[in-house]
Amino acid sequence: MQQYLIRNIAVVNEGTTTVQDVWIKDSRIAKMGPNLTVNGNYQEINGEGKYLLPGVIDDQVHFREPGLTEKATIYTEARAAVAGGTTSFMEMPNTKPAALTQELLEDKYDIARQHSLANYSFFMGVSNDNTEEVLKTNAKKDRVCGVKIFMGSSTGNMLVDNFLTLEKIFSETELLIATHCEDEKIIRANMEAFKQEKGDYLTAADHPLIRNVEACFESSWTAVQFAKKHDARLHILHISTAKELQLFTNMMPLAQKRITTEVCVHHLHFTSDDYKLYSNLIKCNPAIKAPENKAALWQGLLDDRLDIIATDHAPHTWAEKQQPYQQAPSGVPLVQHSLLLMLEYVKKGALSIEKVAEKMSHAPAICFRIKERGFLKEGYYADCVIVDMHDKTPVAKENIYYKCGWSPFEGHTFPAAITHTFVSGHLAYANGQFNESTKGERLLFEI
Repeated sequence: MQQYLIRNIAVVNEGTTTVQDVWIKDSRIAKMGPNLTVNGNYQEINGEGKYLLPGVIDDQVHFREPGLTEKATIYTEARAAVAGGTTSFMEMPNTKPAALTQELLEDKYDIARQHSLANYSFFMGVSNDNTEEVLKTNAKKDRVCGVKIFMGSSTGNMLVDNFLTLEKIFSETELLIATHCEDEKIIRANMEAFKQEKGDYLTAADHPLIRNVEACFESSWTAVQFAKKHDARLHILHISTAKELQLFTNMMPLAQKRITTEVCVHHLHFTSDDYKLYSNLIKCNPAIKAPENKAALWQGLLDDRLDIIATDHAPHTWAEKQQPYQQAPSGVPLVQHSLLLMLEYVKKGALSIEKVAEKMSHAPAICFRIKERGFLKEGYYADCVIVDMHDKTPVAKENIYYKCGWSPFEGHTFPAAITHTFVSGHLAYANGQFNESTKGERLLFEI
């Protein structure tokens, strides 16, 4: 494997930024420090004026394979992720067929091993009637990121609303339990009320009123009660409301928390005011809600009640998104631009670049107990990203790498650029060019 020496780069790690040299050798960070002397053949990269961040670890993506490959594939979306500085992903089970058996779960790992440019892990899916199969994952807790429960709401066939199933999973699984929390009964009642009032004239602007604050809070509250009852390791995905923040704490270090949270970039960026411009393009579950929720999410992120920034990358075809509101599927493609979006907020003064590294890299590694990734440390895997905060990245059709071919950020110019992405020491992306000669690796977990 090629060796690299990155000279005079501002290394962002564990709350500090220091100018150093970084030597990458045999998939790892071999040495860090000023004025390094290195033996052997290596490629030197001038990092002067740029930043080196740990690669983003996205704990929630939908890459659609198998079965929905007209929308996306593991190959296309992992490639887009790497171009955006995401070096590792954890993918959701609601594909077709859904990953509800050990065999189907391992099939996804086989696809990724052959085709993914990024490092990868996959969640085991839970349904109302596969608990024994889910519990077999206990034997793989060093090789599988967690189990996923669509708790009260699902876009596929994975709605889990049987309390006996929930009791068994929360009491017996030894893995992290990741939940999508929206109460289906509340959503259905709201939908019926809106249909009676407006008939077939519903629009995307109605989405946050149908999938409302109460639907999120009730389901998240229930998940927290199950977790506390059984001392389960709970991670609630895509928090979208101010009200839910009262369920979470910042009174202990992340490594000690049994209940953790994720906030997604679209809930930090868009509000319900944006449906006028974007309509179904930003229709997602949970819904993007009123502006006061965005403000509260930022506060919760900065004070550490919200632990991780992720994407819930969920591509659909352009044609699907052009359908009327009720037919248009929920989900937004985001993984290529999540780091750039957060760096834009750094430029705006909303958070520090050190906080970006914490919430997008360190915290996922701690939360999921990922082995030797998520930090820029000697001996750790060289998953890292070179960022130029003085450059710009215009988003246009020709540089969107998602298979669906569109982004809500098309036409926008980010005030930063990702110049290099290393995945396990392999320079997978540099200055707009991919090197696909080496694939990503399966994530491993401390037990």
